[in-house]
Amino acid sequence: MANQVAEWVEAFLTHLQQERRMANHTVVAYQRDLQRCQDLMTITKNTSWSGVTSQQIRQWVAELNRASLSARSIQRLLSSLRGFYRYLMREGFVEQNPAQQVQGPKTAKRLPSTLDVDQMTRLLDGPMPDTFIGVRDKAMMELFYSSGLRLAELAQLNCRDIDLADKLAYVTGKGNKDRVVPVGRKAIEALQQWLIYRQQYSSIEQTALFITQRGGRIGERAIQKRVKLLGKQHGISDRVHPHRLRHAFASHMLESSGDLRAVQELLGHADISTTQIYTHVDFQQLAKVYDAAHPRAKK
Repeated sequence: MANQVAEWVEAFLTHLQQERRMANHTVVAYQRDLQRCQDLMTITKNTSWSGVTSQQIRQWVAELNRASLSARSIQRLLSSLRGFYRYLMREGFVEQNPAQQVQGPKTAKRLPSTLDVDQMTRLLDGPMPDTFIGVRDKAMMELFYSSGLRLAELAQLNCRDIDLADKLAYVTGKGNKDRVVPVGRKAIEALQQWLIYRQQYSSIEQTALFITQRGGRIGERAIQKRVKLLGKQHGISDRVHPHRLRHAFASHMLESSGDLRAVQELLGHADISTTQIYTHVDFQQLAKVYDAAHPRAKK
């Protein structure tokens, strides 16, 4: 029975990798959460996923709370468990999802940190060496800020995904969903310069847009390290990472346009409520747009 428990988890992880094309770090997070659930099954004496009930999952949540696991981590675990049971239902192994109605502890909403326009200008217009690494890093930074890309989205880009003539990028986001985003003039210029350098280090078979000096696709961790280092080199006191660049893009777009729906599309959010939380720091701007545009708000 214990083997069957682990086998279903392995099958689910393979499904995430091969069918849903999820990023490696996302699959690892699912694996970690489901391993924790397997450990908790001993508490409720379950030997099969088909025997787990909603009440038992609530016991797991209580146990994790007592173990001082953060509310955010418990919420993520429940989300992983719901996704796992949806897969088991699809495969006909179970008839219902016992995790569907289980609520985790409430999490405090944290405002996402961002960089203001002056900081972004200092970061992007600061001196960069005219070398392979310098030109590549400049292009990555410009593209992050220009198009609001996630880390995984930028790392997965291929040369064919960039249309320099029409200034567009074709991106595959979460859930394997495709979207088209504009690429700004500065980013286009940086990419044109980078593509010249890239030819010297890349083989004909290599499709990746951003590569290392050895000719392989640059990994997500390496990109994170480069962004963090560039933040330090350009005198940004706060830690700089790719998601802060994405949030800076969203915040500055919203400040300038007031168009929440357009920002939602550019970020690739399925639900506009996600965008509202993501840009919560600009609530005053949203209020001004509402007061100016909504018929019931006009005096």
